Amino acid sequence: MEYYMLLATDGEGVHDARMAARPEHLKRLEALQAEGRLLTAGPNPLPDNPERVSGSLIIAKFASLDDAQAWAEQDPYVEAGVYEEILIKPFKAVFK
Repeated sequence: MEYYMLLATDGEGVHDARMAARPEHLKRLEALQAEGRLLTAGPNPLPDNPERVSGSLIIAKFASLDDAQAWAEQDPYVEAGVYEEILIKPFKAVFK
């Protein structure tokens, strides 16, 4: 397994949908953490309004790029229409 970076960008006007889907989204991240696969995760706050976000970053271990993609596609934020785009790339953890 290697790390993959998932950088998701929110669509416009999705704050309410994000808040509604957040508990289920966090459960999935907690499961990765319990499995020892999560390096870090968190939202990208807006520079002018830190109470709102423009997307999320997740760095976690997956067996392959395809597995990372499949995991990302099942995220509650995807199902709720929050994420407009998800960029997935391999990630080399130099410092932990």
